[in-house]
Amino acid sequence: MNLEKFRQQARSQRKENQKFFRKLKSTSPKELDQKFHTLHEEVFSEIDCLNCANCCKTTGPLFTQNDINRLAKHFGLAPGDFIDRYLRVDEDGDFVLQSLPCPFLGDDNYCSVYEVRPKACREYPHTNRNKMHQILELTRKNAEACPAVLEMVNRMKAALP
Repeated sequence: MNLEKFRQQARSQRKENQKFFRKLKSTSPKELDQKFHTLHEEVFSEIDCLNCANCCKTTGPLFTQNDINRLAKHFGLAPGDFIDRYLRVDEDGDFVLQSLPCPFLGDDNYCSVYEVRPKACREYPHTNRNKMHQILELTRKNAEACPAVLEMVNRMKAALP
């Protein structure tokens, strides 16, 4: 995976994708879910996230209290100590990582806390969930962070008139 090539492609398609996602808003929610779910399965059968890990390098997850408690226990820390060591509160009042890339990402792109990773990481890039119409803007942004999402969007654009 050539990340620089991906980033250039994602940037060059930004305006086109913004227009496409506005068009997707008129798609029925059930049809939109079906399209994304089908493409999710196809694309992730072809793409190995361990060759990329761009999500872990450029975008951090939101941490719920359950995530904090689970990870603190994993490290043998009190939740407050885990927060102090790894997290900060963002402008929306959410707990996020203090810095990127994710401190739990290894040089080999493996997650050192994979079994207890945050819910947002387990669900990323959210393209196999129901009610995709509710997260179209997030999905558009994820197409700039995740080569798999960009590929799904490109295949969807090619399939639609």
